Amino acid sequence: MKKILIANRGEIALRILRAVQEQGLIAVGVYETPDKEARHIRAADEAIWIGEGPRKDYLNIDKMIWAARKAGADGIHPGYGFLAENPDFPKACEDAGLIFIGPPAKVIHALGNKVIARTIAESAGVPVIPGSENLPYGQEGEERALAFAREHGFPLMLKATAGGGGRGIRKVNNAKELIDQMPLARAEAKAAFNDARLYLEKGVINPKHIEVQVLADSFGHIIHMGTRDCSIQRRNQKLVEIAPALIPDQTLLDNICTAAIKVAQEANYVNAGTVEFLVDEGGHFYFLEMNTRLQVEHTVTEMVTGMDIVRAQIDIAAGKKLKFSQEDVHIRGHAIEMRINAEDPKNNFLPEGGRTITVYNSPGGAGIRLDGIAYQGYVIPQVYDSLLVKLTVHGFTWKEAVERMRRALKGFAIVGPRTTIPFYLNIVNEPDFQKGIFNTSYLDLHPNLFEYKEGDREVAKLARLIATIHHKGFNPFAA
Repeated sequence: MKKILIANRGEIALRILRAVQEQGLIAVGVYETPDKEARHIRAADEAIWIGEGPRKDYLNIDKMIWAARKAGADGIHPGYGFLAENPDFPKACEDAGLIFIGPPAKVIHALGNKVIARTIAESAGVPVIPGSENLPYGQEGEERALAFAREHGFPLMLKATAGGGGRGIRKVNNAKELIDQMPLARAEAKAAFNDARLYLEKGVINPKHIEVQVLADSFGHIIHMGTRDCSIQRRNQKLVEIAPALIPDQTLLDNICTAAIKVAQEANYVNAGTVEFLVDEGGHFYFLEMNTRLQVEHTVTEMVTGMDIVRAQIDIAAGKKLKFSQEDVHIRGHAIEMRINAEDPKNNFLPEGGRTITVYNSPGGAGIRLDGIAYQGYVIPQVYDSLLVKLTVHGFTWKEAVERMRRALKGFAIVGPRTTIPFYLNIVNEPDFQKGIFNTSYLDLHPNLFEYKEGDREVAKLARLIATIHHKGFNPFAA
């Protein structure tokens, strides 16, 4: 491959094109009209306008194939979200003579259906949470759901069969909630994934959400890159990710990594993927799903291993063997990623789209990585997700990583929209987090995390920045 089109936007498009350019290849960006001033377009070697949008053109397979042909690209990287887990996309790439930088279409199709994915895990000898088949529509579906509830008891997790990102998921505690939530979950799943199918799983109380990054080439070599803990979530969507998982039982972690490899082998997996598990309070783990794409939180794995996952994806797609074996993977220290979103945590994380960033000053120094699209003067689109920057830090110890994240957050000034920065500052100062004690109930158990005065903090930061400009006579916002 000499030229790669990135079929995505925002920080992930920017991250991928950097890996493409580092390999001496040409990176082609695409954009809808609301993204005409986006950073990924400025950084790309070439950029192609694909339509007015919003969102519909990023989701248009024909538009992406047209753009790749127009640019003379050899391959397409889907990033995450949008078309990344649509099995029709790699098939269309293949038909067009383009290399799809991701798993084969049949693998995406199988693992994208969570009921089929559970069957694959069971065939691999990996424990799964008791679950149902796809629930039929109408009264028959309600009756089967109630029968499953009688057999397994409440709470239950009502889940969309397709997709991810926490959408189409409902925790239900009794029969009335189950029946009431089914049409709502179907509507959300239909809107998010164009697939309204649902199934049920037995609820696991206060679990840890652990995942394993895997890489697999087309020659049958599969390795894992250690674990991540993604337990701190809101509405089943991840907020904070760490690597490696802070579970003292190394045998348990080794068993989880081995299970991830088994699932990938059983699925005939190729390229980068993530196998996700729940670990209950008794130390038992269960397969949850396998994501057939690059994950938002891949940065923490890269920080603790020193490996470039996107570069590996490109090499695998080009037909090359993995450059490293399992023995080459060494976990060094601890990494934490926090998603700096333009959201108001106090108002149910309501997005702040439409606002302009009037001041942007990011932290730097040893062990800090920024993957983002924000800059001074950036108008946050109302039509896309609210992620501005992924802030990732690395430390030799967990304590050092937490202290580094605290320092980075204190030095991060974004004025204009409300952001998640002050909320995260409360997290890094919270004793349980400092001890590495958290599960998926963390936010529910710590309501004090939402107690802060964001306005006072941002005004104070702005005052310090203005004072610095006047005192030192330089512009800290200059490129």
